[in-house]
Amino acid sequence: MTNDNLWLQQIAENPGHSQWYIKRFRDMAERGDDLAGEARLIDAMVPRGRRILDAGCGPGRVGGHLAAAGHEVVGVDLDPELIAAAKADHPGATWLVGDLAELKLEPPGFDVIVCAGNVMTFLAPSTRAEVLRNFAAHLAPDGRAAIGFGAGRGYEFHDFFEDAAGAGLRPEVLLSTWDLRPFHPGADFLVALLARV
Repeated sequence: MTNDNLWLQQIAENPGHSQWYIKRFRDMAERGDDLAGEARLIDAMVPRGRRILDAGCGPGRVGGHLAAAGHEVVGVDLDPELIAAAKADHPGATWLVGDLAELKLEPPGFDVIVCAGNVMTFLAPSTRAEVLRNFAAHLAPDGRAAIGFGAGRGYEFHDFFEDAAGAGLRPEVLLSTWDLRPFHPGADFLVALLARV
């Protein structure tokens, strides 16, 4: 874990940041806000009962929805406070504290890896390529990774595509939203569905 991870920097600057983040999503859920858009896309990608890795799972909103839908979900996040909230709010999945750059889960072979919530832009830049290599290593042979993040957050889309190619991942589908709008030049968000080369 390196000290240029933006999430860890935010916690260092504001020790209450994790609890604020947890409360934010709990409040949104209580208001009835739709927090399952990413999960609906992932659920549509595979039959029920598949192994899904929620990479950078935060307090578990995506993985928790997928577990409730009948998938075998493992969520990993480096923030122990977020993992504690995920365990409390979504007990139907397995939640682990861990660094995605050091990911070694047994057995590998996830049908889908979902990495939502701008996680890729919070990673230390020096670890992004390694995280993508770990995703490739943890995918089943016909598995896919679904990675979404916004533009203007310090990780240009063309750099991401180069890192993904170097990690042995190729784009299958590119979208500009989790609700299936096609990706286009100038899009301010990317959802990339990637498969192993």
